[in-house]
Amino acid sequence: MMTHIMSLTPSRRRWLVVLCMILVPCVILNFASTPDVHEETLLQHSIAELQVKLEHLHSKYINSQEEIQLLTYQLVQLTEGAHLLPDVQVFINNSNYNVTNVKLPSVYNFLPHLLSDPNSLRPAFIHSKGRSGVSIVLGIPTVRREVQSYLMATLKNLLDRMSPQETADTLIVVFIAETDIEYVMYVAKQIEVHFPDEFESGVIEVISPHPSYYPDFAKLRDTLGDNHQRVVWRSKQNLDFAFLMSYAQIKGTFYVQLEDDILAKKNFITTMKSFALQKVSMKENWVVLDFCQLGFIGKLFKCVDLPWLVQFFLMFYNDKPVDWLLDHLISTKVCSLDMDNKRCKMAKAELWLHYKPSLFQHVGTHSSLKGKVQKLKDKQFGKITLYYGHQNPDAIVESQIKPYKQFTLNKAYKGDSFFWGLLPQPGDHLRFKFVHPIFIKRYLFRSGNAEHPSDKFYNTTVEVLPQSINSVDRNHNNVTEDGYIIVGKFDSLGIARGTVDKKLGKIAVLRLTVHSESDNWAILSEIHVEEDFNS
Repeated sequence: MMTHIMSLTPSRRRWLVVLCMILVPCVILNFASTPDVHEETLLQHSIAELQVKLEHLHSKYINSQEEIQLLTYQLVQLTEGAHLLPDVQVFINNSNYNVTNVKLPSVYNFLPHLLSDPNSLRPAFIHSKGRSGVSIVLGIPTVRREVQSYLMATLKNLLDRMSPQETADTLIVVFIAETDIEYVMYVAKQIEVHFPDEFESGVIEVISPHPSYYPDFAKLRDTLGDNHQRVVWRSKQNLDFAFLMSYAQIKGTFYVQLEDDILAKKNFITTMKSFALQKVSMKENWVVLDFCQLGFIGKLFKCVDLPWLVQFFLMFYNDKPVDWLLDHLISTKVCSLDMDNKRCKMAKAELWLHYKPSLFQHVGTHSSLKGKVQKLKDKQFGKITLYYGHQNPDAIVESQIKPYKQFTLNKAYKGDSFFWGLLPQPGDHLRFKFVHPIFIKRYLFRSGNAEHPSDKFYNTTVEVLPQSINSVDRNHNNVTEDGYIIVGKFDSLGIARGTVDKKLGKIAVLRLTVHSESDNWAILSEIHVEEDFNS
């Protein structure tokens, strides 16, 4: 690090000294404010964090110099032989930038179709509050799925697993990899409705590519013996990853590649950041930190490394899947031609570090590739919670929705499993008739689960039948024809929670009523009816 700094010009060294004067006091203050953390480890992590931030800022500086050089070159070309203002002439004469005719390869050499439209590398849709300087950028590409979408459940899970401090130091970039702008805006609106605070504050950004970003997929070469549909699918994925990484590289220090159908463990942001800083402080020359054993999920990179990763992916986007390309890239760096597989594997393991147990699990069953069913699970992640059991008041349980196999409503009410019903229809009821009428303090019904997030109750109300008929005002608009009082409904996340007014007296029956046809089955993963013993 010191050798690299001393090799800089005096002006750049002065710039780094000023930066250190700004950042080092912050490190010291942070160090002094947490006496309960091991002092030496905290200091090492603080220095490591400072180092990677300096690398990130230096990368941004290089990018700015590249832009100045390009503009200078273009200025010289445009003004050659022309009469220039004195200040402009002095700038060109004193410029140290390369203004020769030598031009290195660029993205246009690998994707020449991008030259046909100046908008090809601009997002067609973007929602951003300009958030940057965070420690972790989470990249989530998503596409239209024929069977069911997992995106909203994934975003909710990620946000739920972050502390407020982690959220403040994180940016989630959702890349909607579709060119149908109406669909893109629909998904963006869904994100805004489900996560209004994060959408408005800039924790979640949404982008989509311009249609001209993609080549004519019909002209792709068929490779690896795959049919053309699969070649198009994996080639487009490579281009999607490249676009997303290119957008995210200036936003933070570390970049984590995720998918739109995953689960995360609690405080995963802190775990990843601590592990990365530990490796930096130990001077380990890693390229990727792997927090999931499956595919391209949970792979963490330094943002300063993203440009050459993107370049590699673009060079070979038509040839192999992205996880294979990453493996080949690492092999190219450390494996010689005369090295056997065992030695090559050991060499790669020094650049590709695995963290155990895994922090992410793949839960999606239906792939974005039509007809493909993906059942792979990361065994390092541990068991996924599919339901939450509670001890509920004694009741006789009835359902007009046919259960799937052993997943009955009675078992779900007892807390032994979850209820899984086939295709709810308008007018279907789920009844809980209490053996002894009770005062209800609060209720909670949670639909869908980690493996089937779209199997929710939609347009479904929560209703109660008081023990005393005199407590029911039949002229009120929240009373059904058969005398039940509507006290709540399922929201867009598939959850119904609320309280029951004590003025209604003891409740004899609680029921759920479906009001519209559903395209999915329905799961109740949590049923909690809390009795009020003080009334």
